[in-house]
Amino acid sequence: MSEFVERMPAIFFGHGSPMNALGGPYAEEWAALGRALPRPKAVLCVSAHWYVDETAVAAMERPRTIHDFYGFPRELYHIAYPAPGDPWLAARTADLLAPLAVRADHDWGLDHGTWSVLVHLFPDADIPVVQLAIDRRQPPSFHYELGRKLAALRDEGVLVCGSGDVVHNLRLIDWSGGDAFPWAASFNDRVKALIDDHDDAALVDYPALGEDAMLSIPTPDHYLPLLYVLGARGEDEPVRFFTDRIDLGSISMTGLVFGRIPQAPSPMEENAPPEPGIA
Repeated sequence: MSEFVERMPAIFFGHGSPMNALGGPYAEEWAALGRALPRPKAVLCVSAHWYVDETAVAAMERPRTIHDFYGFPRELYHIAYPAPGDPWLAARTADLLAPLAVRADHDWGLDHGTWSVLVHLFPDADIPVVQLAIDRRQPPSFHYELGRKLAALRDEGVLVCGSGDVVHNLRLIDWSGGDAFPWAASFNDRVKALIDDHDDAALVDYPALGEDAMLSIPTPDHYLPLLYVLGARGEDEPVRFFTDRIDLGSISMTGLVFGRIPQAPSPMEENAPPEPGIA
């Protein structure tokens, strides 16, 4: 990569349903954010949906679009996001995480946690994208520390992203589309307050936050991408929440960005209906 002097933001996306790839209020928010962002050299994304027994990085030149869901409209399976990969970035990521062993993967590609957001953020699919797997064997502190090591990429023109959901309880979804469950709203607000207060230790030790946390995070796969982005945050960087809503009672669509970027007016209306389906 050539010299790049502008520090890129770090972003966490609440990605919710794959249906957001087809449009809607969240898609509009992501598109607006993409227009405001400085153009990155590449994107490194930690998605909730690459959750395996190792740390791996997608190192192929042409990552495939993975449709890792079922029961959705046919048109969703026809979406392709043909962004190039970046073997250099994959190798650089592994170097930054040393002495941890990071496997160079040539099979996975881009799952919907990544492409359903990027198809709106960077619709031309002309920016290289690399995914980093989440090692599910490791404690939350491990993932936070990896994020701290990856922060250096932001000064090299790389947009560091996490994609998941702060609250993600599929078993308790309210399919009628009702309001957020009290425990979901309470935990989502607690997380935002802790982020505002720079209390990363409390966010890493989330089981200590009580029953609301356990209901909101029955499995850690969708929460852990947030810890990578928290780790990559600069000491004095501001935070902006660009989406902030809970769908279907128990799925948080909260999204946030660390770093200074122009703030465009939000296209989302407060009472916009949630998208159907969830994954």
